[in-house]
Amino acid sequence: MVKQSPKIENRGEVFVWTLYDWAVSAFTTTVMAGFFPLFFKDFYDPSEAATVSTARLGGANSVAALLMGLVAPVLGAIADKGRSKKRFLFFFCLLGAALTASLALVNEGDWLLAAALYALAAFAQSASFIFYDALLPSITKRQNVDYVSALGYAFGYLGGGVVFAVNVWMYLQPAFFGLADQVAAVKASFIMVAAWWVLFALPLAFVETKRQAEETATEKKPISTSVKEGLREFAGTVRHVKHYKTLFLFLAAFLLYNDGVSTTIKMAVDYGMAIGFATQDLIIALLLVQFVGVPATFAYGKLFSYFSPKSGIYTAIAVYLLAVVWGAWMDSSWEFYGLAVLIGLVQGGIQSLSRSFYARLIPAQKEAEFFGLYNLLGRFSGIVGPLLMGALGLATGESRWTLAGIAVFFVAGGALLLAVQEEKAVEELHARGERPVHEA
Repeated sequence: MVKQSPKIENRGEVFVWTLYDWAVSAFTTTVMAGFFPLFFKDFYDPSEAATVSTARLGGANSVAALLMGLVAPVLGAIADKGRSKKRFLFFFCLLGAALTASLALVNEGDWLLAAALYALAAFAQSASFIFYDALLPSITKRQNVDYVSALGYAFGYLGGGVVFAVNVWMYLQPAFFGLADQVAAVKASFIMVAAWWVLFALPLAFVETKRQAEETATEKKPISTSVKEGLREFAGTVRHVKHYKTLFLFLAAFLLYNDGVSTTIKMAVDYGMAIGFATQDLIIALLLVQFVGVPATFAYGKLFSYFSPKSGIYTAIAVYLLAVVWGAWMDSSWEFYGLAVLIGLVQGGIQSLSRSFYARLIPAQKEAEFFGLYNLLGRFSGIVGPLLMGALGLATGESRWTLAGIAVFFVAGGALLLAVQEEKAVEELHARGERPVHEA
């Protein structure tokens, strides 16, 4: 029997929700993955050795991830228990956009200020996603959550790709846009990303679902009360997860291999510059990742629906492992393009399938509680990897070792994943008198 697509009744509300992914992904593509690493080495920190600037950029990425990990439980508590999701979302949206635009004002050589502004903007982006995710249950029915979530991912890939393509055009032909040179083009791109982020986020501010209206009409709790209740619940989740051995093993595996994925996204351009690739080649490779990722994410999920999410995760880990090992020895642009296509084929797939596999392991009626922990660990990912790349570069004086070092995250994560068996997780739930989500 052919599986029918979910019926979405409130398409307008779903559309404006997905638009925020379209909006915020401009930061991920143009700033985080693209022009900031490029500009950091060439403009903000041009005089130091490649390994030194790599360490500094890695430190900025790690600080952003660490800051997010430390405050995520508090923000998650506000999102779960409070009634001000949109207000917090737009606070972090505007903060992130302002910080992004301010990068255009940083002078050449002022790497510390640039790194600080970038780290805070990356933190604001992640913080806004906590409240964006928390809005999902109020804009669609439970049976449509996975489908609508996938739409958000797809809009993000597409929106990020569109704005990045325009920014690349600006960079390659600045005179066409009335810009003096490529430095001016990059600075203009930072301002464009900020404007894009706010402009396409605005529709979400003016569309309110019936459930959101009911929440708004409900007597609001003080934020302090929401935080206390949410943190109490979060602490209980952390204490309880040790009783779910298989679930705990998966979370440990996810933390490791996702650190490798996150580090690859954030540090690939810096690595390519450090080993001598031309800026144009790096930019083309990033565009390949973005536009291959749109159809590949859907196709990957469809393909492994015939097998299992775990097999899809292992396939993606193998591809990433191949990519970082191959990347440590590559010396031509076509190899970099090939690696970009490989990463684009699996990047969205490993993210979506990790979430799907996790959903098979958690107890029913506790989805929000356990997904809160999952999202927290996802945001902690990316702390150790960039620091490791920086440390390896400084210790060896050789940039190629920095990428090869990421392999340890994929090997260790894959090894732990071997011990994660869905059937065993279900048995553990039944032994506790609980049921997995799919049996509820």
